[in-house]
Amino acid sequence: MSHGPLQGRVAIVTGGGRGIGAAIALRLACDGARVAIGDVVSDAARDRARAIREAGGTAHGDHLDVTDTSSVTAFVDEVLQREGRVDILVNNAGIAGTIASLAEYPEEIWRRVFEVNVHGVFRCSRAVLPAMVRAGYGRIVNVASVSGKEGLPILMPPYGASKAAVIALTKNMGRELASTGVLVNCITPAGVPSTGFMDWSNVPPRLVESSPAIPMGRWCDPDEVAAMVAWLVSDECSFSTGAVFDISGGRSTY
Repeated sequence: MSHGPLQGRVAIVTGGGRGIGAAIALRLACDGARVAIGDVVSDAARDRARAIREAGGTAHGDHLDVTDTSSVTAFVDEVLQREGRVDILVNNAGIAGTIASLAEYPEEIWRRVFEVNVHGVFRCSRAVLPAMVRAGYGRIVNVASVSGKEGLPILMPPYGASKAAVIALTKNMGRELASTGVLVNCITPAGVPSTGFMDWSNVPPRLVESSPAIPMGRWCDPDEVAAMVAWLVSDECSFSTGAVFDISGGRSTY
């Protein structure tokens, strides 16, 4: 695992213990990065890091609550003390919320979705940027969603709204940091059924049936998302920032 294109790089993956985040963490480690996995479920982060180490990679897992500034600061500070640098941040932590109409949506859940999906990106990015800017190098990838472009066919209004905010934040970060050596991009996957994101047993049949809306006729695989992220955080990605990279099987082509 130690001789790939990310050899010598240090990466943080939020929400990296499960689902898409776990796939991203493994791929970056396979490409040679030393990966710090943060997850609000501490055991998931540590288990994923252990599995990566057993496979020959370098990884450390610990508790990270992206809704808590002190937790974010402590996590990033610990990585900087242990590794001396942070080259890559993948803002993957996210939640779906519940299924309800806007008129009936619980305000506390609405706020929670934005705390994780949007404010978490802000907190984690703010924590790593001073070190990246000083080094003159950084790669930040924000995991948004195709729902941030075109909404959802089911009743999850804060999810689509929060992912649209992530897209807008990415564009602003990319422009602000364009001359610093820190590149900021986001990805917009279509449906990726994964552990930890939501309780799929409660999803209405029309969402399950919506995969035909994806021209490829299937869901996205977490490893496919990880492959796109791996390129975006590599040196090969050198002239794209503030950009939105689609990975939706043809569902969204803009």
